[in-house]
Amino acid sequence: MTPSILRSRLEFIARNLWWTWHPEVAEIFRELDPGLWKDVRHKPLLFLARMDDQTLGERSRTFALETRILRAARQMEQDLGTDSTWGAAHAGVLHVRPVAYFSAEFGLHESLPIYSGGLGVLAGDHMKASSDLGVPVVGVGLLYRQGYFIQRLDASGWQQEEFAPLNPDELPLEQLKDHHGQALHVTVQAGAHPVHAAVWRVRVGRNQILLLDTDVVGNPAEWRELTHRLYWGDQSSRIRQELMLGVGGLRALAAVGIRPGVLHLNEGHSAFALLEAIRLELSDNGLSFEEARDRVAAKSVFTTHTPVPAGHDRFPAELVLEHLEPLRAALGLSRERFLGLGRVDESNAQETFCMTVLALKLCARANGVSALHGEVSREMWQKMWPGRRAAEVPIGHITNGVHVRSWIAREVLQLAEHRLSTESTRAGTGHALQETLSSISSGALWEVHCVLKSHLIGFVRRRFITQELRRGADPAATEARAARLLDPHVLTLGFARRFATYKRATLLQRDRDRLIRLLANPERPVQLIFAGKAHPKDHGGKELIRDVVELSRDPALEGRVVFIEDYDMHVARLLVQGVDVWVNNPRRPEEACGTSGMKAALNGALNFSIPDGWWLEAFDGKNGFAINATGPHADHSVQDGRDHEALLATLEREVIPLFYERAPDGAPQQWISRIRHSLLTLGWRFSAERMLTDYVRMMYLPAARGLSSLSAS
Repeated sequence: MTPSILRSRLEFIARNLWWTWHPEVAEIFRELDPGLWKDVRHKPLLFLARMDDQTLGERSRTFALETRILRAARQMEQDLGTDSTWGAAHAGVLHVRPVAYFSAEFGLHESLPIYSGGLGVLAGDHMKASSDLGVPVVGVGLLYRQGYFIQRLDASGWQQEEFAPLNPDELPLEQLKDHHGQALHVTVQAGAHPVHAAVWRVRVGRNQILLLDTDVVGNPAEWRELTHRLYWGDQSSRIRQELMLGVGGLRALAAVGIRPGVLHLNEGHSAFALLEAIRLELSDNGLSFEEARDRVAAKSVFTTHTPVPAGHDRFPAELVLEHLEPLRAALGLSRERFLGLGRVDESNAQETFCMTVLALKLCARANGVSALHGEVSREMWQKMWPGRRAAEVPIGHITNGVHVRSWIAREVLQLAEHRLSTESTRAGTGHALQETLSSISSGALWEVHCVLKSHLIGFVRRRFITQELRRGADPAATEARAARLLDPHVLTLGFARRFATYKRATLLQRDRDRLIRLLANPERPVQLIFAGKAHPKDHGGKELIRDVVELSRDPALEGRVVFIEDYDMHVARLLVQGVDVWVNNPRRPEEACGTSGMKAALNGALNFSIPDGWWLEAFDGKNGFAINATGPHADHSVQDGRDHEALLATLEREVIPLFYERAPDGAPQQWISRIRHSLLTLGWRFSAERMLTDYVRMMYLPAARGLSSLSAS
């Protein structure tokens, strides 16, 4: 087999992010050159660019990879070419006019850093599941040329932000061209300023995402920088980004010939797309504003993720008018009526313009992301429907799910492969895989878990050395400390998420002496792994990180607590696959869902959580642990105290004893039984596959049919 053929097959794979949820394919790149794969941060196109044909041929032969490369390319062609999909059978109308899925961020893989956290990863999982099921969904987002940020901690443990430029040539990004062969641009009028954006495409299995990029010749410097960073800058920058995402995104779809039958807004950031859609109805069909609004609302779906009033984007009236005056004029609305679209009380000139209010007013269908979050959202926005009880507010819920093949460890999948057909495993996990994993022998389950835990500890030790040496630590002393860091036989708790204050990363530390006694217990010790980023402007979140780092340096806890820098999807996979327990202790009901716990459950970690978000509807008393305290209390300090006591009490009385209760063979049989029950009750139920089918049945098909009925009337 010639190296050129192997390279062409590998490049074919690398240009579609399908490979990111097929670990057996990603493993091919790693086996070709583990060091290079790490150096290029898991970017296959850059990996191939740095490996010459001779080396590629030699390594492929040496490690017997030639057949695997050809088989992987063939598998990808077969997977993406088949018409026998769930979507073909159940979502046929969407194949004529697809779903346009707008999101400010997409977490598809660590090599494409255009995400910050859970919202983006959820969007990425949504796109992957739609590909697996054959549901036509086109993503719309922004290309952040500097991403979110790289997290580094200084000597005091204070978070510092670094930015690295994103090079499109190293990534599976295709800059789209117009019919003249020139770079395709769309233009958005931001007040008096025409802003141009290039359009890039990234392929995600059967589907695609269009990404807008304002760093183009012809834009002034401040506009070229507009899409450089995610969630950065002042309110002017945010409203400009959201204008480009919504209005520019809809124009990008039109420019490439896509006429969506459904508009799905993942959070309110893209709500300006609804105004652009109304404008198009006015200009194309000569409708009144009310008629155009009703047509757009009929085909529009809004998913809210924010259970805290302060978390919803709001802009002052003058800023909205400054940037959207051309769109307002095109809609034929007075300034007061236009601003009223984003206000709960349209007549209140003091009320700011809220993107969530705009979305709720202009979408016929809206949902929260868990049962409790739906309830909280109905109560939060009840005032928009005066005269209705909260239960009658038209906001439902579809509980989030996670893309199983993206998050389940390959070793866990392999446990079931001998019982499942290749086609069943490839198409998605589904009920068969869930039931198979839950029936695997206790010994096999525990052996795989111990292997994954060992992988995690090895990674943590290597990352710890890198972190310490960057801060100028002594190499020999650092190596010695790393060797004592974490013990594979000790109960290991993981806490990794955005370091927002409501998530209470330091809740365990309210009684430090008691915590030290718990962690350093010579007979039944416990160890903690933390990771997560605070928003650059979140001083309180940064203080929580520093508190965790300070705890990790306590001599009484040597080797028992560690904070891992620069939390991303790579770190997340290792953590959810390797810890024994996944901890989540938000201040209820401020966690809309909490999908990281679902990822941990797929890999045999047991959830230990406040009954908030998904865990309220998932916990059955035997598939993990709940932190139950009386509340809620209006005084956060009082509630935090109650939850802290419940957290430690449950840890001391239930979690730790169960883990260290061992059978004669050394395995924790009751613990493993709980893992098996967790796999049986949580796997399929909280998968992105189930979530996507819910969206199709409850949202997409009714929206597509609603538009059709309006068109026929």
